[in-house]
Amino acid sequence: MNKRIVLTCALISITFKLFSAPIELLSPDKRIKVTIDLKSKITYAVAFNGDVILSDSYLQLNLDKQKLGENPVLIKQAVSTVNSVSHPIVPLKNSTVVNNYNLLRLSFKNNFSVEFRAYNNGIAYRFITGKKDSVIVNSEDAHFNFNDNVEASYLETGSFQTSYEILYAKKDLSQVNKSKMAVLPILFDNKKYKVMISDADLNDYPAMFVKAGSDRSVDAVFPKNPIEFGPDGDRHLKLLKEAPYIAKTAGTRTFPWRFLLITDKDTQIPENEMVYNLSAPNQIKDTQWIKPGQVTWEWWHNAYVYGVDFKSGYNQDTYKYYIDFASAHHIPYILMDEGWAKTVENPFIPNPTINLQELIAYGKSKNVRIILWFSWLTVQNNFNIFETLHKWGIAGLKIDFMERSDQWMVNYYSRVAKEAAKNQLLVDFHGAFKPAGLEITYPNVLSYEGVIGMEQNIGGGLATPNNNVFLPYLRNAVGPMDYTPGAMRSGHPKDYRADWPNVMSIGTRAHQISMYIVFESGLQMLADNPFNYLREHEATAFITSVPVTWDETKVLAGTAGEFIVTAKRKGDKWFIGAMTNSKARDITINTGFLKPGTNYTITLIKDGVNADIQAMDFKQIVKSLKAGEDINISMVQDGGWVARIEPVK
Repeated sequence: MNKRIVLTCALISITFKLFSAPIELLSPDKRIKVTIDLKSKITYAVAFNGDVILSDSYLQLNLDKQKLGENPVLIKQAVSTVNSVSHPIVPLKNSTVVNNYNLLRLSFKNNFSVEFRAYNNGIAYRFITGKKDSVIVNSEDAHFNFNDNVEASYLETGSFQTSYEILYAKKDLSQVNKSKMAVLPILFDNKKYKVMISDADLNDYPAMFVKAGSDRSVDAVFPKNPIEFGPDGDRHLKLLKEAPYIAKTAGTRTFPWRFLLITDKDTQIPENEMVYNLSAPNQIKDTQWIKPGQVTWEWWHNAYVYGVDFKSGYNQDTYKYYIDFASAHHIPYILMDEGWAKTVENPFIPNPTINLQELIAYGKSKNVRIILWFSWLTVQNNFNIFETLHKWGIAGLKIDFMERSDQWMVNYYSRVAKEAAKNQLLVDFHGAFKPAGLEITYPNVLSYEGVIGMEQNIGGGLATPNNNVFLPYLRNAVGPMDYTPGAMRSGHPKDYRADWPNVMSIGTRAHQISMYIVFESGLQMLADNPFNYLREHEATAFITSVPVTWDETKVLAGTAGEFIVTAKRKGDKWFIGAMTNSKARDITINTGFLKPGTNYTITLIKDGVNADIQAMDFKQIVKSLKAGEDINISMVQDGGWVARIEPVK
């Protein structure tokens, strides 16, 4: 035999063995290890501190003509390290974010690659394709197989069409209904580690849901791409026909990241910056006009103001009253919800009970700007509304009732964000799927709803402390959340009685105030009646002193679904918010995060001595504090605790 042929065969054999051997990727601190195996599928396992958490998990992208990941042929692999720093335009957690990971890129035959990132707090992967023209994606396999039994905290839905306003369930994965789905993010607990699964950098592709497979695994499922609609009222479309595929998209592109946040400390879950670090960076050149802030809101109490000399409602005098209240408390926005326009379908004609141009001018004179509500369908049918709103001097839009996350609707979100940015308009999405990176790429998107928030306490009583304490560890852990807090009338679950006009929240007053610190939103609502705030001076003064953007976030104590204590810094001031579920708690925290040797003044609001019976009972205390001192936090059932810590000047 020719020696050159022998040598070539030997090299092929060595190369085959090299590429067929398991490939390992370590996190920068070497605590997390991803082991990738290339056989009939691209499979992987994940270990943390030497303990295998996931095994025999796999990924595959099923195009109409190829299955990318089936019998993969590796042609190249490359490893690199990234350690960078960036500064978010809207810093909801930290004004400086470190992005440190090890990257493995596997390039395969048939013009596709898979990238894995290993962070100190998790892993992520995505597909990259280099196909000509467009491709049709029939389905995507994302199989997550746990090595041990796990408990799941999740939102269950039987349909891809959902408002995402669902109560959290907590069950062993083996007991989860396999005929239904869960929306992301979803949190798993093997009694030693927590794993949160979600996605990021979502564009031109449907959102991912998961469905329980075996007793230890979940699989991704996706809505099909809609291709034909019919009328269904003034804010919805009826889906008449779906394509047999989930997406038709560019052949050369990166696909969304699938990520797993992995930790042995629950407190690290709300602190994480995975979505920020995995998403496409800001695309808006001039961002000076993007100003997050608090917002007064009339819908929760149906504009039923009282203690005034005019007839309240969706009218000129009432909206001027909201503007006056906002101005007096340095609140930069008011939201005019459904009712400001004559009809839902026509966004150009205001309700005859108001003079919108006069209100805009009046607000400007008081340093208060207006945000207007729209149904998504109205915006879709009148896409020139953005230019008109900019000319009017409107600050932004609250867009509602999308309730889908198929490829068409994901692209709708992107089109709205781009057009709004072009016209210097802020966006708050309601009836919305959870954040997945659009708010990073277009930071004029300041918040999303899609949560059991305060509006669910109008006749429903669903927004309970037991559900609230899941939110920092799940929904808010992936991006901003418009819960619409701020109730001044509160009760324990057994005392809940609420409907218009006397709406109320569930939980203590301190629990409600703590939301302004614990929950993240670029637009943070004051949902209650201004008159109620005016007679509650201490609570209102504290609420309106809380920023919506932050320089630093630390979760000092907490367990997912049970309680949380969060400290956030803005400049030289620190704010602490704590909330608990139906269990009373006594917690001691240390203030070692304060500047050593500095004297501070602490203003705290805690559950009153009778708050276990009367949820509105609270006590404010102002006293001195030294850095490094312990603070004792006592919360009744459904309770809370807040503090503002300022250096003595």
